[in-house]
Amino acid sequence: MLTRRSYQPKTAMAALDNRRAGLVRGLFAVSSFLLTCIAAPGCASINERDHEYLRIEPPISGKIPVAFVLSSGAEVVDFAGPWGVFEYANSPNRQGSPFQLFTVADSTTPIKCSGGLSIIPDYTFANAPKPRIIVIPAMGEPSEAMLSWIRESSKQTDVTMSVCTGSFVLAKAGLLSGKTATTHHGAYGYFAASFPDVSVKRGARYVDLGNVATAGGLTSGIDLALRVVERYYGRDAAERTALDLEYQGTGWKAPDSNAVYAKAPVSTDARPLCPICEMEVDKNGALAELYKGRKVYFCGESCKNLFDTNPQRFLKP
Repeated sequence: MLTRRSYQPKTAMAALDNRRAGLVRGLFAVSSFLLTCIAAPGCASINERDHEYLRIEPPISGKIPVAFVLSSGAEVVDFAGPWGVFEYANSPNRQGSPFQLFTVADSTTPIKCSGGLSIIPDYTFANAPKPRIIVIPAMGEPSEAMLSWIRESSKQTDVTMSVCTGSFVLAKAGLLSGKTATTHHGAYGYFAASFPDVSVKRGARYVDLGNVATAGGLTSGIDLALRVVERYYGRDAAERTALDLEYQGTGWKAPDSNAVYAKAPVSTDARPLCPICEMEVDKNGALAELYKGRKVYFCGESCKNLFDTNPQRFLKP
């Protein structure tokens, strides 16, 4: 598992003309709608309409169970950030947080997380309550029990979300196939290479698809968690939560604002990049091989092995 540190004849012409005409009519209709919307006072913005489309109806009573999936090496910031958001969520017309938080793992023996933090999980995958939200941070290689639990539980959740390279766990569980997702900026290349059926979105704080969502690295999980609070209880509740937390980031309102990471790095002869993970490598000590007369450098054995499965796919012109 990649962590943040190991950081693609006439009838036919007539039909084509008809399709073009239809496209023009469609574009004209959309343009007219947008112009009308801009001119009309009180008309909802695209983001507001999107929010309503993705809105989640909160329960009338009781709390919303949130499961934090953990294993050895779990990145603390990835799960502690969202934990804090859900803990301090400020929903209208009720006292205390509307969320019930718990951890779940293969066993309830202590887990050593990043930085040496030890956590005793509340539940195992065999006895955990049914969650309505699942949070998956960056961690070590997921067990089959974990992947199976995530697959089954996600059938009933409102949101199953990953943070950082927790996206690899979601992808291995099969929940991102054919979808768009994001991950830590240092893992864009490796993620795209590992899961070619997933479209990787660079420069996004998060990608929210409704029942499945992925956040970028580390603190991006806070933005996605605030977005989830907003989907349940509205923009005002999310803003009050951010205020209580003294969180000044605004990425949760503008998920495509991580532009600094949006552009793919370019490999040069002077500063070669690993073709898989896009990390800069030292030519003097890096693994290398010749492919069709071209010297290719790798950051490590795992990237080299992945490259060798299909070199043509990973080499850019």
